[in-house]
Amino acid sequence: MPRKPRPEQKQEQPGEPTFEAALARLEEIAARLESDVLSLEEAIALAEEGQRLLEVCERHLTAAESRIHRLVEQSGKVVLEPVAPEETEGES
Repeated sequence: MPRKPRPEQKQEQPGEPTFEAALARLEEIAARLESDVLSLEEAIALAEEGQRLLEVCERHLTAAESRIHRLVEQSGKVVLEPVAPEETEGES
């Protein structure tokens, strides 16, 4: 019996940076925001850019997860189990 295609969440936008490029830029933004040498307007602009890049990363990760699920469904051999997010240092 044919499987129904799953509706994808937001599709990748044309001209959108790769996941790796977006993540690298997010790291640069975080470092600049932590530097304490920004004006309020610069900090807000960087925060807005960071939010857009976060959305880009989420789209890439969602697309990758969807592709992996399709591969598993096609093979029927691997069972996927949800993974709990890792705790970062300083979190309790």
